[in-house]
Amino acid sequence: MPTSSLVRWFCHIYAALLYAYPRQFRLQYGGEMQQVFRDRCSYVVRTQGRRRLLRFAVHSGIDWLTTTLREGVDALRTAAQAGETVAARPQAGEAGETACPTKPITTTNWREHVRNVWMLGRKPQPRGFVAEWAMTILVYLFATTTLVQAYVVPTGSMETNLRVGDHMLVDRLAYADPGVLGRRLLPYREVQRGDIVAFLYPEDIRQTYVKRVIGLPGDRIRMVDKQVVRNGRLLLEPYTRHIAGSDSYRDDFPTAPDLFTTPRGRDMFLHHVQDGELVVPPGTLFVMGDNRENSADSRYWGFVPREYVVGKPLVVYWSFDAPTDQLEEWSVSHVVDVTLHFFTKTRWERMLLVPRSQVAQDVGAAPLPAGKAGGAQ
Repeated sequence: MPTSSLVRWFCHIYAALLYAYPRQFRLQYGGEMQQVFRDRCSYVVRTQGRRRLLRFAVHSGIDWLTTTLREGVDALRTAAQAGETVAARPQAGEAGETACPTKPITTTNWREHVRNVWMLGRKPQPRGFVAEWAMTILVYLFATTTLVQAYVVPTGSMETNLRVGDHMLVDRLAYADPGVLGRRLLPYREVQRGDIVAFLYPEDIRQTYVKRVIGLPGDRIRMVDKQVVRNGRLLLEPYTRHIAGSDSYRDDFPTAPDLFTTPRGRDMFLHHVQDGELVVPPGTLFVMGDNRENSADSRYWGFVPREYVVGKPLVVYWSFDAPTDQLEEWSVSHVVDVTLHFFTKTRWERMLLVPRSQVAQDVGAAPLPAGKAGGAQ
């Protein structure tokens, strides 16, 4: 999205949110508030980039919430001091009618009183409905694009920790750039070995994958008979699952590219294998699935760029027993299946399950790779 369009989009939303203020306040200060917001928004986009713009939008939203509440409280206080009535009163008319006497606020009519005070100075307009929906949509977009993201596990590459059909929320703030202030106030942290992360699949960024981090920049990775050796130390990984059968490419990685190695994977072999070990380059991660013999991971398609990390799995909010083809894209048959078997195929024991990061245990030095062993002799 061009910078001018991005600024214009934010300004339209802000203009709609101004309808939350009392009408007189909006008429008096609304124009100046929009101009200040537009100038600040343009400056942030032009000088600090879109990530800073997102923080600016969050701060503006907090400021909007606090000021609307403050104006509402002020209006309530003013109305109480002036002795405003709860119910609508007929005004003194041309026929000599007199206004009804003031009715005191009681426990039975306080809600109506608050509503009347909140609507002081306003005229019922369809735009109020539009403003309410604009705020609802804004909050939804902010939550789903900034705070959390819903994700469903379509394959068994992370079993037995994450199962096919697990629907979970991903914390998008966990590994985000915290900035100077956020680093002190919010629980941001860097990616660590053993973390389960959600990331954009490097071969197709329209897809989101979930794997476990095995190697950080500078780590030297290899496998010996299905066991990971990192920086010369043999690892014991209690979270992994192994099945029968052997494959030299998969179990004694890295050897040489095979039929299933993608172009990115072949580039990894060409430029990042030294003395029989894979060296993780700066700004990337080496990830693998816990179900090692049934996982398409960094062994086949290479490293994950750090900026592709979406976040950290937060909680499994629902788990439904369904095949992969139905989970990758909802269909009529899947809707029917969920409708008919919601209670019987829902894995209730997995509800609110929190996927845990787990650090592998160092069990000692591993034998040297063939290349290094030969050189040592």
